[in-house]
Amino acid sequence: MPHLRLLAAPAAHEWLARHSLAAHPQGTYLWLALPERRAQFDRELCAIGADWAWLDQDIAPSWRAFRLFVTDMDSTLIAIECIDEIADLAGLKPEVARITEAAMQGELDFREALNARVALLAGIPVARLEELYRERVRLNPGAARLVAALKENGCHCVLVSGGFTFFTERLARELGFDEAHANVLETKDGLLTGRLVGPVIDAAAKAGILRTAAERLGAARCEILAAGDGANDLAMLALAGTRLAWRPKPRILPHVNVVSMAQGLDAVLELLP
Repeated sequence: MPHLRLLAAPAAHEWLARHSLAAHPQGTYLWLALPERRAQFDRELCAIGADWAWLDQDIAPSWRAFRLFVTDMDSTLIAIECIDEIADLAGLKPEVARITEAAMQGELDFREALNARVALLAGIPVARLEELYRERVRLNPGAARLVAALKENGCHCVLVSGGFTFFTERLARELGFDEAHANVLETKDGLLTGRLVGPVIDAAAKAGILRTAAERLGAARCEILAAGDGANDLAMLALAGTRLAWRPKPRILPHVNVVSMAQGLDAVLELLP
């Protein structure tokens, strides 16, 4: 029987009252047992801006049990899609953003969409990327707190992205990630060529990176926390016992079991104390 845990915000109490559901208060959250997970509840909880977790076990795992954390970067750890912002430097953001959104919704093949977008970046000076990182890259709420808490508890943290190493390497250093994996933009004479170098980090690659790290650490599925926001993250998320999302797209909502619409990624620290 699944348990639903809600952070005890006023909107959560009002939602429970509207459905005549009785919840048991425990610290910062409320919990109730339901015969099954309900997609209608997920949609309603998104609409009221709640933070919640669906847990299949009678006793929920503590976040302190996580041995491996693997997270996406764009629109998950940070608030932007880096490729869209790079395209903005060339006045192409609307065109590239439409392709990005379609790819994240699973409407386009990720590799084809990535190559098409990267081709549009040809001629942009590499020096502009540093400016972009400094001025536009902002962490999503709770990201720094979550990574810091996990690292302090000895969890191995991996940043894996269908974006670019220019950004993942900097974020990994700033936040203390143990590993970072992303696509490499080809450059020549200080300019982007519109091509990638090396293997593409797509959905299969993300899942493979998580699987390899889990095997190396001997981490069981229940000891893995993964976070993502788009169709390209689904294969990776499926390998984790706890699947976290910050303001998830409808396409991914049924596949995650910890969702934050208000507090941020660190809501998992309260929902799984």
